[in-house]
Amino acid sequence: MPVEYVKKGNVAIITMNRPEARNAINGEMAATMEAALDQMESDPEVWVGILTAVGKAFCAGADLKEISAGNGGALSTKKGGFAGIARRERTKPLIAAITGSALAGGTEVALSCDMIIAADDTNFGLPEVKRSLVAGAGGLFRLPRVIGKSVALEVILTGDPLSSQRAYELGMVNKVVPEAQVMDEALKLAARITANAPLAVAASRAVAIEATSKTDDELWKASGTAFASIINTEDYREGPKAFIEKRAPVWKGK
Repeated sequence: MPVEYVKKGNVAIITMNRPEARNAINGEMAATMEAALDQMESDPEVWVGILTAVGKAFCAGADLKEISAGNGGALSTKKGGFAGIARRERTKPLIAAITGSALAGGTEVALSCDMIIAADDTNFGLPEVKRSLVAGAGGLFRLPRVIGKSVALEVILTGDPLSSQRAYELGMVNKVVPEAQVMDEALKLAARITANAPLAVAASRAVAIEATSKTDDELWKASGTAFASIINTEDYREGPKAFIEKRAPVWKGK
């Protein structure tokens, strides 16, 4: 399978496995990515996902051979858009664990995730303009949101790469580590998240991801709705109870 799915406790690990093509996105890869995300979203025991890849590149973007063969439409799915992920609506946090380059659509796949752990030799970038192309999977507006307009325009209009260290300094990447440590760091971050109440995490994420696209009035309402959505849950009662009893909470996700 070009995209593999493994569950490890409360964490789903989704792996792009087409190393011979630098994990470039073809129709089968987009379809299996969407299926993996469906599986993650539908499993109540999975609270966080990690997206990673096999090989020397995280993702080289669109498979140009497929586009040349007239199969470009298959690189997007109805639910997820490009690669089955770029426009995918999710309720659960997704961490990108990136080794190797993540250029063009690879950067757009990374930006589709909520957090990024990257290797110290990873490069990001949207080099489409160098080939008279336009990045069409969200990078043109997601990148300015996370690193600021001026630097994003430099990256977009020159097509030049952005190092993982610079991306970290600009707030795009959560942590930069040697390649061999990327997955361990992603799992550590996932563990810190899964230590918390999953329904509260999902409700908090839903508000936070809208922070740059909605007004304060809308976000106040969304925050109230998020809080109201958890007050009748078992976990809402478990949190204070565990604190009073001086023990670790046991979350049930309901």
